Amino acid sequence: MKREIESKLIAWKNSTHRKPLIVMGARQVGKTYLLQQFGKNHYEHLAYINCDNNPQVANLFAEGYDIERILLAIGAITKVPIIAGKTLIVLDEIQELRHGLTALKYFCELAPQHHVAVAGSLLGITMHHGASAPVGKVDIINMYPLTYTEFLLAIGQEQLLQILKSKDWRTIQMLKLEFIKYLRIYYFVGGMPEAVLKYIETNDAMSVRNVQNNILAIYHSDMSKHASPQEVVRITQVWQSIPSQLARENKKFIYGAIKSGARAREFELAIQWLQDAGLVIRVNRASKANLPLKFYEDLSAFKLYMLDTGMLGALGNVPPEQLLTKDNELSGIKGAFTENYVVSQIITMRDVAICYYSNENHTLEIDMLLQERSNIWPIEIKAEENLRSKSLRTFVNDNPELIGLRFSMSDYRDQQWMRNIPLYACTTYFLND
Repeated sequence: MKREIESKLIAWKNSTHRKPLIVMGARQVGKTYLLQQFGKNHYEHLAYINCDNNPQVANLFAEGYDIERILLAIGAITKVPIIAGKTLIVLDEIQELRHGLTALKYFCELAPQHHVAVAGSLLGITMHHGASAPVGKVDIINMYPLTYTEFLLAIGQEQLLQILKSKDWRTIQMLKLEFIKYLRIYYFVGGMPEAVLKYIETNDAMSVRNVQNNILAIYHSDMSKHASPQEVVRITQVWQSIPSQLARENKKFIYGAIKSGARAREFELAIQWLQDAGLVIRVNRASKANLPLKFYEDLSAFKLYMLDTGMLGALGNVPPEQLLTKDNELSGIKGAFTENYVVSQIITMRDVAICYYSNENHTLEIDMLLQERSNIWPIEIKAEENLRSKSLRTFVNDNPELIGLRFSMSDYRDQQWMRNIPLYACTTYFLND
């Protein structure tokens, strides 16, 4: 599957200031496949090593950081010539190697001519447990599940994708039903590469759901592997509560919804664990719509979204047909899926920050404040074509320097104070703006 992130890898390869690369992301988002394909397509040689439970490399860095010895060993293990600029060295599951992350500093300082890329599940967790990535000595690229636009490409709808990217709104309107059809499929399938591949191969909803459930099982296994038994219980409780948290009208995370009497101090480490693992997206409240948003965040109030709508549907045990058809019984949770979709798409964009807004007495709330470069966009998210935007109108009236955006199933329209953007164009709208 072609991924848009590949352009970042090419830029890294060609950079004169290139450092060892860490590809960050949750398990099963396709990091290994991406690096292997990149190595095969853009280098003469690929020296790939899976470090998980591999006795050949268990002590690769334990005996010191003699880079000449290490490169010789990598070449002997992979039986691939290690040639600067022509060989991509990929160390997969590097968190399983003692001193693996620390070794990247020495690749940077002593062998910058060699191209080294690493990936690993729960790298964020590893960085909090003694072995940290050396600051300033590595490049980092974040990887996410396939976006809706990547999904269109994967299923052979490249023409639709190009029309979407063109922002020719009249043509897009003509093809509206096609875009919505695939968007509903994407809500169900999500962007985990294995689930997308299963959909392409079988067009069978239950086969896709089985893949999703298997990925959920892998995540639960990781929780047990990388956290203490007591913390596993709390991580699981937070994780299992996310569908019901998002079903709330304002979707603000409530500790008491996990269990009666729950307090922040009990679960803040569990939430951080899920963030570090890349499994959840935390969106904090902002008290003002000013630049930069980070300066106006209220860290005590937040919403938690899942990394992928397909995973949300599987964790919530939502019947596939309720996501795949328009006339369904989703009712209250339709908004949860729509918001989760928008957030999971927006975070893949470059140079963005996301918050939500509510005033001090919580009488006015805006679904999202998006800082995109030097712009602030107040955003309202609608699951269908309900075009009432009372809160957004009030907010823009109070902040007349801003233009509101409404993501909905309705067509594009510019009303001066607000623009309606079709949900399926929530990321392509910002291209080249």
